[in-house]
Amino acid sequence: MYEEFYRLNGKPFRLTPDQRFFFDSRVHHRAMAYLRYGLKQGEGFIVITGGIGTGKTMLVRALLSELENRNVMAAELVTTQVEPEDMLRMVCASFGLAHEGMNKATMLHNLEVIARTSFAEGKHILLIVDEAQNLPARSIEELRMLANFQVEGRSLFQSFLLGQDELHHILEGQSMEQLRQRIIASYHLEPLSEEETKNYIEYRLKLVGWNGDPSLEHGLVAGIYAFASGVPRRINALCDRLLLYGCIEEKHALGPDDLEVVQTEMMQELSHARPQPEKRASGQVADLDAGDRDSGDGPALTDGQPLAERLARLEAELRDLKRIVRHERKLLRKAVLLQLDLEAYDDID
Repeated sequence: MYEEFYRLNGKPFRLTPDQRFFFDSRVHHRAMAYLRYGLKQGEGFIVITGGIGTGKTMLVRALLSELENRNVMAAELVTTQVEPEDMLRMVCASFGLAHEGMNKATMLHNLEVIARTSFAEGKHILLIVDEAQNLPARSIEELRMLANFQVEGRSLFQSFLLGQDELHHILEGQSMEQLRQRIIASYHLEPLSEEETKNYIEYRLKLVGWNGDPSLEHGLVAGIYAFASGVPRRINALCDRLLLYGCIEEKHALGPDDLEVVQTEMMQELSHARPQPEKRASGQVADLDAGDRDSGDGPALTDGQPLAERLARLEAELRDLKRIVRHERKLLRKAVLLQLDLEAYDDID
């Protein structure tokens, strides 16, 4: 919707990872360097951790895009709470191997066969495990067992483990000593700095043809950084809603005041809170549905009222009108969001 209004050729702040939008920040650059180093070594484990939304999956997408023309046979797992035998089934399925109804010994044999065949063809086997903090320790141990497949002193399986902070606690357990000895590099992704947040926003906008419309007023990026704490996924969610708000309000310049409106709406949606009515100057709550409101195009004032009272009455009526307009606009934005969701479902056959 806002793409057309701002003459963009795509949505710059999608929540789903897209390697085309990979932003090579300081921390992501170092993490990618570790991943590339691990690929060059061709053995052991590389561990990348980070908080929710810091870009771990985006790193994987960017890395896989680099592997398209290399002799690497890669498979990616997004794990849940799976037991060791189920873990092996998931690995087999990722490499296109049969696994239904097979016992553990057969699955291990099939994995070793494909690993040896790939090695003979000069290909490198890489297993990428995302959300690895969800795995029980015994399931992670099964991954270590795959590293025991060797030819000429070289491991046939290499694994990248990506997960949230809890993954570190799992790997520090006493039963993980053998796996820890096979970790050749480890890195923790930190959120973006305020300067990187600014560059991140502009980088994504420019990728979809942004030419300064909307303009980003002074203080806007600082507000986005404070709200999102430098976490890319939070930045995406906030900026996407901000552009939608600007489109509905027909704004070509976005500033801190616009950001405050969007933040308030998002917080209310998360907490299911309802906005509280404002109070009149006299301290009484304004009732938008009051049946005793004067009819006509303006406030009914008598000539006998003092000027100060008449002005106070006018200001109160003006606040009511402004609140009604804000309420109607909020309903319109919610209706647009609902319609966008419905259209997304219509596209699913």
